[in-house]
Amino acid sequence: MSDVRSHLRSLERSRRSRTDPDRPRTFSLGGREWDLLDDVFAPVHSPSTEIALEFLGLDGSGAQPPSSLLEIGCGTGVIAVSAALAGCRTTASDINENAVRNTRLNADRHGVGDRLTTVHSDLFDALDDGARFDRIFWSSNYVLAPEDFVYRSVHERSYVDPAYGAHRRYLTEAPHHLTEGGAVLLHFCERGDLARLSQIAEECGRGLRVLRSRTVLEGEDRIEHHLLEVRPLRG
Repeated sequence: MSDVRSHLRSLERSRRSRTDPDRPRTFSLGGREWDLLDDVFAPVHSPSTEIALEFLGLDGSGAQPPSSLLEIGCGTGVIAVSAALAGCRTTASDINENAVRNTRLNADRHGVGDRLTTVHSDLFDALDDGARFDRIFWSSNYVLAPEDFVYRSVHERSYVDPAYGAHRRYLTEAPHHLTEGGAVLLHFCERGDLARLSQIAEECGRGLRVLRSRTVLEGEDRIEHHLLEVRPLRG
C-alpha cells in the first residue's frame, strides 16, 4: 500500500484534526459561515467537502438540484444545508451524534431548519422503510483499514473503513432507497483502494461509473478525487 493509502497516516490526520489547539468554532466555506462542534469532521482540514460541493453542483454553478437528497455522513452539514438552500428536500444522516447536532445547528443558522431532516443513523438503519430519494450521496471514509481494526473514537469513522464493511453496505442498500430514475453517488479518492471497491461492488451486483474527477494538492500529495455513480450490473 502506498503512503497516501496508509490507514495509519489517515488515523494520524484524524488525531491532528481532532486535537488541534487552533481548531476553530466556526469556519468559512462556499461563501458562507458554519459552526463546527467537537469530534466532527472539520472541512478546514481537508478539501473533500469543497470538492463535494463542486461535484454536486452546489458551489454556485447554477446546476439544477434534485428534488430530494439523502446525505450519508453529513458531518457539519455543509452539503445538506447547501442542498436545502438550493430548494432540495434534504435528509442528513450520520452515525456521529455530534455531527447530527452540528448539521441541525447549521440548518438553523442558515434558515433551513424547516426543510432539512436530521437522522442519527448507521447508514440507513434509522430511515423509514419507505423513504425514497432522487439522489443519495456519501463522501465516504474511503481509506481501507484492516478487518480487525477497532475505532478508538467516533471521529476516526470519518477517515477509515475496516475491510470496507460500510462501503459494502452502502453499495448493497442504497439503491433500495431510490425513487425511479434516481441515482446513488459516492465521493471517493485515491487515498482509497478503488480496485478493491470495484471488486466489492461486483460482488454486490453493482457497477461503478466515474462521473467527475478532480485532482487537488493535499499537503505535498496530489490526490485525485472521483464522483462515482453506483449502478446495477446488467444481467
